[in-house]
Amino acid sequence: MKKALVFLKKDLMLTVSLIAAAAGLIITPPKADFFAGIDWRTLGTLFMMLCILEGFKKENVLRPVENLASKLGTTTALSLFLIFGVFFTSMFVTNDVSLIIFVPLTILLFRSGEREQYILPVISMENIAAIRGSLLMPFGSPQNLFLYGQAEQVDFAHFLLHMSPLCIMSAVLLVLFVLVLYRKNIKEKIVFTHESEKWKKEKRPQRITYIILFVLVMLVIVTRTKFWWAALAAVVAAILIADRRIFLRVDYVLIATFLCFFIFSSSIAGNEKIAAFLAKSVANREYWWAIGLSQIISNVPASIVLYPFTKNFAGLIYGADTAGLCSLIGSLASVINYRIYVREYPGNGRRFIKTFTLVSWAFFAVVVIPGYLLTGWEFF
Repeated sequence: MKKALVFLKKDLMLTVSLIAAAAGLIITPPKADFFAGIDWRTLGTLFMMLCILEGFKKENVLRPVENLASKLGTTTALSLFLIFGVFFTSMFVTNDVSLIIFVPLTILLFRSGEREQYILPVISMENIAAIRGSLLMPFGSPQNLFLYGQAEQVDFAHFLLHMSPLCIMSAVLLVLFVLVLYRKNIKEKIVFTHESEKWKKEKRPQRITYIILFVLVMLVIVTRTKFWWAALAAVVAAILIADRRIFLRVDYVLIATFLCFFIFSSSIAGNEKIAAFLAKSVANREYWWAIGLSQIISNVPASIVLYPFTKNFAGLIYGADTAGLCSLIGSLASVINYRIYVREYPGNGRRFIKTFTLVSWAFFAVVVIPGYLLTGWEFF
């Protein structure tokens, strides 16, 4: 029991998600179709990406990106490269995947350059970049993917048109944030002591395998195929052949955290009294409801819960894509960022939350009102 309490204290987000799941099960006792409300597709995709990431790390697949970043001679240039690497990749590979790729690389490079004091503010801005860059595309985030799939009246070009003002404004703000961070020495030099490990010829089949698997998962996300389970089986089989020890390195705590939040969401949505209350309260207040509810169950489950009661689609999607700036729970991508950091710096969870909250709230304060004003520009 003592070890369990120490573990839960160390993994704060898991503790919160477990409490939320338990509360949800008390509010709405599980029924026969309870597990159908859990987003198994997202959990399966997350598991695949975590496995592939561990393969990337073990075989140093991202060596070319690391080499390119290490050629940047100042902390300002390096930060902009990494932050906007997240910003643009999140549009195509989802915000959580972009953080999985770039946050470990950020920690590695700033450690190597002996500039660890910048790691927290930079990965906090990467978190913002993931949330705000991904909003441009229907497949940039799980909530966008869900809402775009529901709104059959909205075509791809129309979606881009409506989301582009928030995306452009966010890009400009991120540049300003970086300039503020390094305002005392904008040309501060950074010299890397770490040399990227050279690729071993005998490991080439493994590297090719992980790249192919990565492309496979991207296709699963982009095409919205119902046969994601077949891709999951293919990934598991390929890794069993390539290097089964990869499964021992996967962050299963993160998967458990996601599962608990989905259990809570499913329980809330299945409660008739709560559903009746939402039907009366949400219409024409979607923006603020999306932001507020996301702080309890995160933006993906909040989008699923609120959509049936929504009259203003713009309010819901703008609110869901802004909610992740308020707290860790606001976006499950932020939970991923937190988990990656505390695995590298055990015991520094509170420090992460403090820096993350400070940077994110500063950004939120600037964008929240423009986002609300844009809700008057209806999608359909």
